[in-house]
Amino acid sequence: MSKPAKSEETRARILDAAIDRFRARGFAETTMREIAVAAGVATGAAYYYFDSKDAIVLAFYDRAQRQLEPLLSEALSEVRDFEGRLRRLVEVKIAYFGPDRSLLRALAAHTDPEHPLSPFSAQTAAIRERDVAFFSRLLAESRIKLPADLAPLLPGILWLYQMGLILFWIYDRSAGQKRTHSLIEHSTAMVSRLIRLSGFPLLRPARKAVVELVQTVTA
Repeated sequence: MSKPAKSEETRARILDAAIDRFRARGFAETTMREIAVAAGVATGAAYYYFDSKDAIVLAFYDRAQRQLEPLLSEALSEVRDFEGRLRRLVEVKIAYFGPDRSLLRALAAHTDPEHPLSPFSAQTAAIRERDVAFFSRLLAESRIKLPADLAPLLPGILWLYQMGLILFWIYDRSAGQKRTHSLIEHSTAMVSRLIRLSGFPLLRPARKAVVELVQTVTA
């Protein structure tokens, strides 16, 4: 029992050291050797647990997802209305990733789905799907009546909306990222209204166009 525990402790120590180095030196500038030294292990040991810096980032994403899940569940239980709950989900993530804003900015260049660190890649699919599931839960618990053609796509649309807000946030140079918080407040109100109006017959052509556009992009 002690061997796996020690192995996990060493892996976690390397991951923590890597994130600290990424924050201090930058992702591109940090080497695996520097990470190993900071973690107090041999360079070969660092490569044993993580074959590259990309693998470290994927482990960071996975750990962040697992640590965020109880925080997001708590956020959903704190607020009852859809708009407020949507806002809280985004705010919780931004607060969590606050110390890693510069790291996320460096990683934001990897949007090509072929790159393993892209939020749209096959390597990040499990993390992405768990994140989308929170938007499914948000919609289900908010009991919003949705058109049949829009309902299965909306969790993914909300996930993309969230990613856009996070991208805006990591580049927001305003004091305390006030522009981001203003954008979250105003855009969540707009998104909430649009969703509630989506079932109106007069909006059916516009909704159909949105559904076709999303299906084209996600195909």
